[in-house]
Parts: sequence; C-alpha cells; structure tokens
Amino acid sequence: MSSSSRSPLLLAGLLAAAGVAHFVSPKKFDDIVPRALPGSPRAWTQASGAVELALAAGLAVPRTRRVAARATALFFVGVFPANVKMAYDWRERPARERAVAFGRLPLQVPLVLWARKAARAQGK
Repeated sequence: MSSSSRSPLLLAGLLAAAGVAHFVSPKKFDDIVPRALPGSPRAWTQASGAVELALAAGLAVPRTRRVAARATALFFVGVFPANVKMAYDWRERPARERAVAFGRLPLQVPLVLWARKAARAQGK
C-alpha cells in the first residue's frame, strides 16, 4: 500500500476516533458547542460525532473517497467556531491547557489540506 493510499485511511482513522469520542466522552464536546447554535449542545455533539463516523466510512472506501474527502474539508472548516470558542473559554486556564486550546486553531489548516489531498487519492 503506497503512502498516498494510506493517507486517506489515516484520516479516516482520525475521524473515526474523534467520532467515537463524541459518544464516549460527550461533556468535553458539549462545552465547546457555540451557544449561538439552536438546540442542545448534546445534540450538536452527537450530530458532529455521527458526521465524523460517516466521513470516516466514506474516506475508507475508494469509490466514495473523493466526495467524503471534500465533505471532510468542509466539516473541518465548519467546526472551527467550536475551536475558537474553546480557545476563548480557556484563556484563563493554566498555560498547558491554553496551549492545547490555541494550538487547535492553526491545526485546522493542515487538516483541511489533508482532506483535500485525500480527495485526489480516490481509487488508489
């Protein structure tokens, strides 16, 4: 298996792990749901976890990889406001926790680029 065909599978693994985490430890995700969103934070946590699991499945199958990868890139952009909220909410926390929260912000860029690269790996 070439590195270009492993990359989408690694991204699928990351998304699958994150999706499962949304159901196993939902409280930490509930806390970063922007309050401007309608409904309960738990509903958004569960919905985003389900989307991550669906995207992971789509990335794992070469036939659906291109569409799933493009959707993944959009998903990473869409969850950025939650990362901003987390950084804002954690601005008074100890330095290590602040570093994690603020470190998530620029991490979205390579995640989007990784998803875009995975879109080009369709069928490989």
